[in-house]
Amino acid sequence: MVFRKPPDGGWGWVIVVVSFFTQFLCYGSPLAVGVLYLEWLDAFGEGKGKTAWVGSLANGIGLLASPVCSICVSSFGARPVAIFSGFMVAGGLMMSSFAPNIYFLYVSYGIVVGLGCGLLYTATVTITCQYFDKRRGLALGLISTGSSVGLFIYAALQRELIELYGLDGCLLIVGALSLNILACGSLMRPLEPSSSPPPEKTCVEKLPDQYFVYHEKEKTVEENISILEKGYIDEKCVNNVPDCKQESILNKNVLSSININEKDTYKKKVVEQTNFCKQLAKRKWQLYLTYWKETMVLFKNKVFSALFVAILLFDIGGFPPSLLMEDVARSANISEDDYYMPLISIIGIMTTVGKLVLGILADFKWVNTLYLYVTTLLMTGVALFAIPFAKSYLTLAMLSGILGFLTGNWSIFPYVTTKTVGIEKLTHAYGILMFFAGLGNSLGPPIVGWFYDWTQEYDTAFYFSGFCVLLGGFLLLLAALPCWNACTNQSSKLPPNTYSYKVASNA
Repeated sequence: MVFRKPPDGGWGWVIVVVSFFTQFLCYGSPLAVGVLYLEWLDAFGEGKGKTAWVGSLANGIGLLASPVCSICVSSFGARPVAIFSGFMVAGGLMMSSFAPNIYFLYVSYGIVVGLGCGLLYTATVTITCQYFDKRRGLALGLISTGSSVGLFIYAALQRELIELYGLDGCLLIVGALSLNILACGSLMRPLEPSSSPPPEKTCVEKLPDQYFVYHEKEKTVEENISILEKGYIDEKCVNNVPDCKQESILNKNVLSSININEKDTYKKKVVEQTNFCKQLAKRKWQLYLTYWKETMVLFKNKVFSALFVAILLFDIGGFPPSLLMEDVARSANISEDDYYMPLISIIGIMTTVGKLVLGILADFKWVNTLYLYVTTLLMTGVALFAIPFAKSYLTLAMLSGILGFLTGNWSIFPYVTTKTVGIEKLTHAYGILMFFAGLGNSLGPPIVGWFYDWTQEYDTAFYFSGFCVLLGGFLLLLAALPCWNACTNQSSKLPPNTYSYKVASNA
């Protein structure tokens, strides 16, 4: 299906609003899971690394399943996927309130809620990119702030609900709030296809229509013959009973010959259906091979290859603070009287600011979005190295704000991906990149938790996290250097709709 030109407005702004609230409702609790993390540590008495798997799965499993999520959105559309995923998120949160152990939470909160969030994220990003072109950076920045605002509000909301109703009551209420995703999903009207005539069907695509036309014609003829025969026999029986007996004998002979013809016709149908199934299987196999060929072509782009390594290392090192910062403060023996605001809430509000600012910057022609993204990675690595030296609430709050602002680079990541591979391959490439991002999200917090279990302090863990993020940033910067232009500018060797990311002032 060929979509018409993105309107860059109109109903697109409604899509931005409902996508904002969708991400607010689905990601609010998983991103603010640090508040629940402390309660689960006390409730189940498991190690920090083992307990951290719950939050890391909730934030990583949806990204790990991004290729599947992309296929679902491409096959069924954003609206049905959003409505179905709303039930998944709400159901998973409510089921988690009855969790008897940490392993139950792995499934209910980690897998069910995480997969629902992944489907919703892919649906909102895809439909927003379809509605916007020139203002895509602003639109993506606006919708991505929904998760950050959700982190800011849900961090305080879940803390208050736990004090009033306990952990189980908190999860039930948060799950009920997530049902509002259904209303948001119903407003995700798909972009109308273009008025240009569709391409002519291939022989394989025409085969089902031809078969059904033949089948309907044959069925109509058989029905007409049976009706005429029945009317003729009834008329004979009314007028002359002896003749009726003779006719019945003759009709038996005729029916026996008809049965032979029916067997031949049935055999022809079986052969046709067998050929159709073979052609269909062959076509599906060709599509499967085409998918992997396109994937290999994507990885021939040096910037894309470096991008997937950078996003993997960034999520291994950059995600743990949003989950474990509250426990870092508790491990540093910071008094609760010094808390003016939860550190997770600071991360959330500054992530909102970062997404908006970085999203707006990405729309300026003089800003190179790839260099902007690399800068955020390098600064994040430096901030992670500084966490072990923070021993007061003020320093931890400042670092939380810096990390939150830099984490706002998620708003420009789809923009960078689109500029790298083109809008036509966005869903395919973005699904692959989000798979590696989910792998990093799933591994990061447990690794940091295991470092603490082994060393009884977070210093070594955050040194490791900072090194991972810096390594990814330097690799991406190396791939984007102008010295690679001689290799990456050979666009003629790339298939249509795919081009290399030129590091220029007008990117």
